[in-house]
Amino acid sequence: MAKTDYAALKKGGFMRQKQKDNFSLRLAVVGGTLTAENLRKIAEVAEKYGDGHVHLTSRQGVEIPFVKLQDIDEVKDSLAQGGCEPGVCGPRVRTVTACQGNAICPSGNIDTYHIAKELNDRYFGRELPHKFKFGVTGCQNNCLKAEENDVGIKGAAQVTWKEDACIQCGVCEKACREKAIKLEDNQVKVDYSKCNFCGRCAKSCPTDAWDVKEAYLLSFGGTFGNSISKGESLLPLITSEEQLFRVTDAAIQFFDDYGKAGERFKFTIDRVGKDHLYEVLKGAYDG
Repeated sequence: MAKTDYAALKKGGFMRQKQKDNFSLRLAVVGGTLTAENLRKIAEVAEKYGDGHVHLTSRQGVEIPFVKLQDIDEVKDSLAQGGCEPGVCGPRVRTVTACQGNAICPSGNIDTYHIAKELNDRYFGRELPHKFKFGVTGCQNNCLKAEENDVGIKGAAQVTWKEDACIQCGVCEKACREKAIKLEDNQVKVDYSKCNFCGRCAKSCPTDAWDVKEAYLLSFGGTFGNSISKGESLLPLITSEEQLFRVTDAAIQFFDDYGKAGERFKFTIDRVGKDHLYEVLKGAYDG
């Protein structure tokens, strides 16, 4: 009898349970989004090959427990028929999480699912010194808790007042929680040193008197496990997708170049130096 390669199974999303020869299968889910077809197939597989239930993970994943060792190949084939694939575990890029973003949420500043899918296509499953997590949240409400991730992406609104459309109603001043807006002498003045790019001013405006451009705020080195650390924002506002992915490329390559086996990104940053990471990121930021 061939020896079971548990490491390979774990890499492919099959995690050993305490029950002998039983596995909990982690599925690949991008940005918390599944189709009705996906859900029907997952239910079918859970009933036929598991014990009839699934587990929703803290990172928007789905796990099917009690999959038997001898059924693993059949399970993968069956899931593929419903557009589902196994996820990954271990030292590699994990599931990219996302809130619903501006496609659905009135507060959203960016299309979070689009960004999550781009990140997934670019990095998912990449081998690294330790697990690596991306989280994408649509605005300052921060539903996805971006700073808990190795790289967190937060949607931002880059706003510019349009004088010709403004009726000086003062709604934007009242909406701004950072006290960055003042209406004086029929002029709206923005203190951009206080602005957190939440976009509440533009969203509250009854006459659309703001030009709004989608932008991104990034944080680096977050963890929320045995050690809890809030990711730090090291860069100014990122104003294009091209710039965004230059920076994420640089961050993940920094970890690949300097990380030690079993060391999270945060501890690589601490060991190698935040200043060194900043130089690398700023070079990517500047292009």
